[in-house]
Amino acid sequence: MKAKLLAAAMVLVGATQAQAADLLLHGGPIYTGEAKVEALAIKDGKVIYAGPLAQARQVAPKATDIDLKGAAAFPGLVDAHAHLMGIGLRELTLNLEGTASIAELAQKVKAWNAAHPGADPLSGRGWIETHYPEKRFPTRADLDAAVPDRAVVLTRADGHALVANSKMLALAGITRDTPDPAGGQILKDAQGEPTGMLIDNAQRLLTGKIPPPSAEMKREAAKRAVQLYASRGWTGMHSVSVNAEDVTILNEMAAKGELPIRVDNFMDPKSADEVLAKGPFADPTGLVRVDGIKMYMDGALGSRGAALLAPYNDAEGTGLILTDPAVISATLAKARAVKAQVAIHAIGDRGNRLVLDLFQKAYADAPAALAAARWRVEHAQIIAEEDKPRFAKLGIIASMQPSHAIGDLYFAPARLGESRLKEAYAWKDLWDLGVHMAAGTDAPVEKGDPLIEFYAATYRHALNGFAGPDWGLDEVLTRPQALTMLTKGSAYAAFREKDLGDLSPGKAADISVFSADLMTVPFADIPKAHAVLTIVGGKIVYDGRGK
Repeated sequence: MKAKLLAAAMVLVGATQAQAADLLLHGGPIYTGEAKVEALAIKDGKVIYAGPLAQARQVAPKATDIDLKGAAAFPGLVDAHAHLMGIGLRELTLNLEGTASIAELAQKVKAWNAAHPGADPLSGRGWIETHYPEKRFPTRADLDAAVPDRAVVLTRADGHALVANSKMLALAGITRDTPDPAGGQILKDAQGEPTGMLIDNAQRLLTGKIPPPSAEMKREAAKRAVQLYASRGWTGMHSVSVNAEDVTILNEMAAKGELPIRVDNFMDPKSADEVLAKGPFADPTGLVRVDGIKMYMDGALGSRGAALLAPYNDAEGTGLILTDPAVISATLAKARAVKAQVAIHAIGDRGNRLVLDLFQKAYADAPAALAAARWRVEHAQIIAEEDKPRFAKLGIIASMQPSHAIGDLYFAPARLGESRLKEAYAWKDLWDLGVHMAAGTDAPVEKGDPLIEFYAATYRHALNGFAGPDWGLDEVLTRPQALTMLTKGSAYAAFREKDLGDLSPGKAADISVFSADLMTVPFADIPKAHAVLTIVGGKIVYDGRGK
């Protein structure tokens, strides 16, 4: 696997240093987002013709000929919600994706510690307990048995919870007497002792004791992330909760010709001063943009931090509010003044309602202007029936992640109960209401694969083909609708529809080419496909034709 990644990286770096070439694509289905055509002609990084091959040859007689050999081309797919640095760091640290049990998790931690000894805390990410045979969260006792003499902290896949061993809890000074912080929870056992599980804002009690990644490690993480994304067929990403130093790294990469994809950034509140002072801005290449700010209203459903209007069906409590609404309101006023975009994480029905209320209040004096601001709700997972039409009425963008449904629906019925489950992952309901929708992955929470997102949106089955009787299969989207969410929807959600989102003449030649025709192959074959070519601004930034 590492050898393949290295080979891909060599292809990607070399491609990004090349100048855009005149290209002629043909030999496979080409979907422009407006029609299906035989050929596509590209000049100076833009589409100049889409139509019959004979005429394309006349329009671009000297263009480099690319025979797709049956592969299918689409407008460049853009991940509308991901965490770029987290994706890269996942590749450099203990990756717990796919861990099947607490026992296996402990084994992986023990093995990683043996292979990477040191005094700093051992950190990892990617576990999720909902399918574990132990039917519970891991605890400090589980980790103590694996690594008793070194601090260990393992973040849940969704980033809204972590588990630490006793040494890490002691390092952070967390005891039975430590109170829950606002917007967070320290889970405790029957004797009142911390179990090692910290939910949402309680994680901050511990994470400050972990040395941050070095500048060198962050540069490597950024490089790994964008190379991985190009190799999967993505032409762009909306990176959220971004630090200022991460934007600096991306700007440096773009200046050196080492950034293969476009990156729109929504800043963490601690790094949002510049965009809230002067509004959106971009680097000289136009590949890196800072669009606005990302905030959190509530937590995640899996760790029961999503803010619900009524108590959880399988536990006490209604979830957590992570950011004081008064703080959000003040930030919205600043963003409005400079026309910066706002993206707010909201998963529970109470969380979504609060965000809609705050957005509406921010433009109470000019309701019609709210839609023009293109403010976004990130996730929009559980929405009360009466709130769904408000997204369309207010012009709010629903930035959703289809893959969350095919993972969450293993446990969401227990969390929500039958009646409230109908509010969840309501893609078709929102589409039919005319809501602006964009699709993303939330990687590294999810894998970050466009094919999985397309499959989930159109089929709503787990990757093994399973779908429970309560999975809401009536909420699937058509294939053209799913493609729109990943292309035009993402472009609109970042004010980029004049240049991106489809392959009509005059627009940027951002193209995703896959080994299978996603519009016609059986659903089960969609995740089995792979990227063949990734083209950004007329440059081939990933070439997988030899695979």
